Amino acid sequence: MKLINIRAVLLLSLLLVFSLLAAACGGDATATSVVVPTAEPTKAPTEAPAKLTEVSIALDWFPWSNHSGLYIAQERGYFTDEGLDVNIYVPGDPTTVLQTVGAGRDDFGISYQPELLIAREQGIEAVSIMALVQHPLNSIMALTESGIAEPKDLKGKKVGATGAASDEALIDTMLRSQGLTVDDVELVNVGFDLIPALISKNVDAIIGAYWVHESISATNLGFELNIMRMEDHGVPDFYELVIVASEDKIANEPEVIQRFVRAVTRGYQDAIADPLDAVALLKSVKPETDLDIENPGVLLLAPLWATDNGVFGWQEQDRWEDFANWMADSGRLSSGAGAAAAYDNSFVEAAR
Repeated sequence: MKLINIRAVLLLSLLLVFSLLAAACGGDATATSVVVPTAEPTKAPTEAPAKLTEVSIALDWFPWSNHSGLYIAQERGYFTDEGLDVNIYVPGDPTTVLQTVGAGRDDFGISYQPELLIAREQGIEAVSIMALVQHPLNSIMALTESGIAEPKDLKGKKVGATGAASDEALIDTMLRSQGLTVDDVELVNVGFDLIPALISKNVDAIIGAYWVHESISATNLGFELNIMRMEDHGVPDFYELVIVASEDKIANEPEVIQRFVRAVTRGYQDAIADPLDAVALLKSVKPETDLDIENPGVLLLAPLWATDNGVFGWQEQDRWEDFANWMADSGRLSSGAGAAAAYDNSFVEAAR
């Protein structure tokens, strides 16, 4: 009896072993399978974004509608499309823009055709690469109540000026068109506080104020002005505002300049197409923008961004030569011969 029990136990043990072996070998369709983890597919390394080239542009004044094309290029990604990271800023002293650009401390700057010609004769190696404003904005202004309506009315009067090197030559020519000279007035340097100096009657008239901006500001304050446009009183037509780069940058980094000019051109083409929208964008990034001045002002300004040949920023050789010769004749340059070297149309031509 005991032997039978032992055999039964052995038989049961053998059956259990065989059943376990069968399960391990997959003999049973219901057996649990072992999941072997597999390695995830290797991902291709993502390409690092291209590093943007950092450049700066020094403005001539606080941001206003004339700069809207630059901010459009920045906000709508036109600079980024060209691989540029552009710092648009107002320098502590805007009268030094030509010096900082010529010395390479700024890549680009906004300045004036008369000042550029004077600076180049003094050895500053800056060159105009595009004209922002095709005609003069500068003018002489006086309060209507003063009775000063023409240059001849300025005899014996105080005229407030910004201190720009060209102020004296400009007003002298306007005065000479009506039989006077700069010696017949007293020039007073009031910096950029032109309208405050005028409406407070610290001066009788001002030169250096823009008829698309300061005149509107004065009118909004309740002061009516008489405006004397320069080109109406003997001053040759000139480019009010130009973008400059250094001779060194033109020679050694022309591709950076070309990318910058392409983006700026796109920005101003947008501004020309919809000037009020351009000011709205400026307001969005510069909340201090005064729409009561900029909205009416940009409608006067936008036609002066356009060129006769349709190429934004284009500069005419005769305009440079005539103006340089006038400056030489008025004693502000020793010669007008350097006009051709003061500007370069190649970048706007390539961006058309």
